[in-house]
Amino acid sequence: MFKTVRGMRDLLPVDAERMRHVEQVSRELSKLYGYEEIITPVLETYDLLAAKTSEEIRERMYTFKDLGGRKVAMRPEFTASVARLVASKLRNEPKPMRLFSAGSLYRYDEPQYGRFREFWQANYELFGSSRPEADAEILTLTNDLLTKLGLKNFRFKVGHTGILKGILDQEGLDEAKQDSVRQLLDKKLWEDALTVAREAGVSDNCLAVLESLFETRSENAFKVLENVKDTVQDYGSAVAAVENLWKILELTRDSGAQLDVIVEAGFARGLEYYTGIIFESYIPGLDIALGGGGRYDKLIQLFGGEPIPAVGVAQGIDRIVLALQKQKHPPKTLKERSVVVISVKDESMAKALELSAMLRSSGLPVEVAVMGRSISRAMTDANRRGVAYAVIVGPKELEEKKVVLKDMNKGEQRTIPISSLTEEILTDSK
Repeated sequence: MFKTVRGMRDLLPVDAERMRHVEQVSRELSKLYGYEEIITPVLETYDLLAAKTSEEIRERMYTFKDLGGRKVAMRPEFTASVARLVASKLRNEPKPMRLFSAGSLYRYDEPQYGRFREFWQANYELFGSSRPEADAEILTLTNDLLTKLGLKNFRFKVGHTGILKGILDQEGLDEAKQDSVRQLLDKKLWEDALTVAREAGVSDNCLAVLESLFETRSENAFKVLENVKDTVQDYGSAVAAVENLWKILELTRDSGAQLDVIVEAGFARGLEYYTGIIFESYIPGLDIALGGGGRYDKLIQLFGGEPIPAVGVAQGIDRIVLALQKQKHPPKTLKERSVVVISVKDESMAKALELSAMLRSSGLPVEVAVMGRSISRAMTDANRRGVAYAVIVGPKELEEKKVVLKDMNKGEQRTIPISSLTEEILTDSK
């Protein structure tokens, strides 16, 4: 018997419905914020996807040569594909440009809770503004999404890649060494990160500053930023990064958005292209990020485009579903309004199909009993599958332009005029 490839999953109806619900809410929110949807290929050239991602992700991409001998890879994240599009076909579009995308991604990670080799994300990218209000928008949008989905007690972990970069640039570390430090910080290996910095020849003052930063995290965002600013006072670019993060969080707060924020000075994310704010959303007790993002002002230029500032976030659809399940949210389903239409006799089947179309046109999910079963067996099957209402179409009732409507949950049934059937179901299911 064939099985799925390791790390891949079959999503059964209830799982697929949960996933599609999160995706749909993400898509609806994108429209409310003015983001336009794009669709990019699952398969891209290896060079594009490898250009500015981390070494760890490069090693975990699904890569192969196609029949033309070209090295290609399945996308491990969206941003490189979107950046390619912005640098080419969308390069002359007016700014700001807000883009939304959703779909599957692929990484050869070790399968574990919340981590799959095929996974889904909803992606929001804002191009053209380097101002803090653009960063604040991405934070607020993420907060709105998780709130609309009904998630409780979620938090934001926030940092700024310019703090670490400002320090290490001034100490003379090249990009490769800085990437090594970032990768270790992303894995919370603070001592190892300090060792890399020490072996790279940074000053004793730098080591003391880094050690202090790695230990600095607090829910009192502005208090911790004051402390961080004092700590990095000898590094001008790092001070500017702290001030930028302060402004972003201040704007977010003053806009009325209620974000539960923890500022973590030693926070880093694995992707190499971040240049400003970085953040992740999570819920305590679930040791995976629900989503994450940040500012990347130099990526478009890397792909041959004009320098365009940008900020974005990837929402982990699979992980948000897991968080909702952990908080025992009932799966989003249309079952509470679902209808089965059962024809008593073959001669009334055409009318059953007609009534099904009528109900569907009002937004009700309707299926027709097509197995030729007896009424009792058709009702048993509908009850087993959780259908909310049964409409029984019989020749006798049709002569009076009526049908039998049964509430499957209450076990009650009544004969009603066909003209009021839709209204009866819609009113009763509210």
